[in-house]
Amino acid sequence: MTHRRTIKAAALTAALACALATGVAVTPSLARPHSANEVFARATKADFGSALSGVASVYHDRMTASGEHMNPNAMTAAHKTLPLGSIVTVRNHRNGRSITVRINDRGPYVRGRVIDLSPGAARVLGVDGLAPVSLSVAGRAGRRV
Repeated sequence: MTHRRTIKAAALTAALACALATGVAVTPSLARPHSANEVFARATKADFGSALSGVASVYHDRMTASGEHMNPNAMTAAHKTLPLGSIVTVRNHRNGRSITVRINDRGPYVRGRVIDLSPGAARVLGVDGLAPVSLSVAGRAGRRV
């Protein structure tokens, strides 16, 4: 795994060097121009409104990023950036059904997809393959107030 990281880092460095040498502007995709005296603020959910809706898919990994074995009947899901243990309500736009799932894995790593559902969660939500959904973050599992 270390060797693969080294190759990726070298490729990224080479690509950046080529871009800088040709004068191409390199900016993050969500960046916006700012003045020198502007104060930077922490991003909020409103800044990523489109990231909370998209396409849901079904995953079948054996192990999850949280270290637990994937239970195909559990109401769990994978998300790229939400903290593990987050509680998310997923609403299927096709049939209006919604369920609450716990984030216990990372992914999906396909453009346009926002969440991977366990087979059990997908079955309850009525997702067979892919479906347009919206997400609503409810909180964290096991947090005490």
